[in-house]
Amino acid sequence: MAATDTLLKPDDCATLLVDFQAGLGFGVESASRQVLLNNAVALARTAVAFKVPVVVSTSASRVYSGPLLPALQDALPSVKAIERKNMNVWEDDTARNAVVATGRKRLIVAGFLTEACVSFPVLSALADGFDVFVVADACGGLTPASHELALSRLEQAGARLCSWIQVLLEFQRDWTRHATYEAARAIVVANGGGYGMGLAYAREMIHPG
Repeated sequence: MAATDTLLKPDDCATLLVDFQAGLGFGVESASRQVLLNNAVALARTAVAFKVPVVVSTSASRVYSGPLLPALQDALPSVKAIERKNMNVWEDDTARNAVVATGRKRLIVAGFLTEACVSFPVLSALADGFDVFVVADACGGLTPASHELALSRLEQAGARLCSWIQVLLEFQRDWTRHATYEAARAIVVANGGGYGMGLAYAREMIHPG
């Protein structure tokens, strides 16, 4: 792979969001649930802004986990979650085929729970030749230790760890790219904490009123 290909490009990527459901979120103790949801929404909005295909999968929606979290569904109004029985997305033909059908070999993954429903499809996708990026700050685990151990295993298996803001900035790459500038900026302002505050402040200072 050429050096210039090491950076993420929207045209090469697909996004897989797994089990962002309240029933699983209740068990997340690796980080603030509010922060994780913010980061997941930012990642989803980033995919939409850069026209990256998104596959969403849920499990046990009617018996335990509940539907896709409303904030994520609002960020992805045209995406219908694929319900499955297996913990591993890759062992569900419909969900796996939806990822394969994107034609993209770089897969950006986030979800609940890091130890299982994130780890299993990442390991399987790596085995099938996908180049997988795990958005670690949009993944929630049962404990900080088990979350970190799961991420360590994925990294050792060949996955790359990243953050949602890194994905957005890598896609945008240059703030003079006008086609995606406003959408990218809006995501950072809404979801980017202090960095977003800085962008909003800078605009007001440069273009007051």
